[in-house]
Amino acid sequence: MLRSMFTKPENFKMYWKEFMHQCVEIGVGSLPIVIIISLFLGAVTTVQTAYQLVSPLVPQSTIAQIVRDSVILELSPTVVCIVLAGVVGSKIASELGNMRSTEQIDALEIMGINTRSYLVAPKIVGALVVVPCLVVVSAVLAIWGGRMAGSLSGILSTEIFDNGLRQNLTPFNITFALYKAYTFAFIISSIPAYYGYHVKGGALEIGRASTTAVVVSCIVILFADYILAALFL
Repeated sequence: MLRSMFTKPENFKMYWKEFMHQCVEIGVGSLPIVIIISLFLGAVTTVQTAYQLVSPLVPQSTIAQIVRDSVILELSPTVVCIVLAGVVGSKIASELGNMRSTEQIDALEIMGINTRSYLVAPKIVGALVVVPCLVVVSAVLAIWGGRMAGSLSGILSTEIFDNGLRQNLTPFNITFALYKAYTFAFIISSIPAYYGYHVKGGALEIGRASTTAVVVSCIVILFADYILAALFL
């Protein structure tokens, strides 16, 4: 399916329009849930880290360092992309499955349009563009949420948290988070597209394909998470 996508577009304007539509659907449509999850991820991580670090020998700024590295390395890329696998993946699978069951894909192929290129490629490219942006937004909001949670609960002041954020920062952690973001973006767009595109049957099969696509995407994301960590860390 992926190999047959790389063909010359029949009408570049239509492909560009579909690509922009998918960027809006995936990016803007998923932004509210990403904001909510990120804020609470950062807040919970700060509170639980402070609960575990009870030794007076450990400076309070260490809490900010742990929150920063946890958010950048694991929480924002992996947790957010698993949520997006459910939100975006089910939408892609059900959309393509509905088009297959109502024979819209067959009609496009009769018209001479490469349906894999026109229907699947904009979704994958759109996800590769907007999902890393969502991960970056998630990381920033999670760290800010942890900062506010520490201040409001009296765990540590914003000045100590800011000092901890600037200490022992490894720039490669940010690069590694983007590696994961691009890998997961491809997974959560290509696997649901495959299951949705090859649906055979009616509404019941579409529902099963959507559920299977989300489950498989989550499993592959966790497997890819381990592989990337083993390779680069």
